[in-house]
Amino acid sequence: MKIRHADTIDATVAGFTGTAHQPRALAVRLPDGRIALSQRLTTALATRIALRLVPQSGRAHTQDGDAYTPVSREIVVEVVAGTTRHAVVTVVRLR
Repeated sequence: MKIRHADTIDATVAGFTGTAHQPRALAVRLPDGRIALSQRLTTALATRIALRLVPQSGRAHTQDGDAYTPVSREIVVEVVAGTTRHAVVTVVRLR
């Protein structure tokens, strides 16, 4: 039997991929300080989050080398983060 482990936590949005009007995924800062890209956002969630995104100029990268556009405004989202080595992060809702 395969058991997947995940925790629901709050994370701060560090940036996004896609455009500010239609973000595809979020770069989130997890409680351990690591920045990870989330899974693709649902259309409804992307629409709500887009209203709060204030992009900065330039690009930033996660520790894995994934590029994203940083944001200047602090946004908190609830995510389900896997606890295994290759943790998958899924945004559940905007706080």
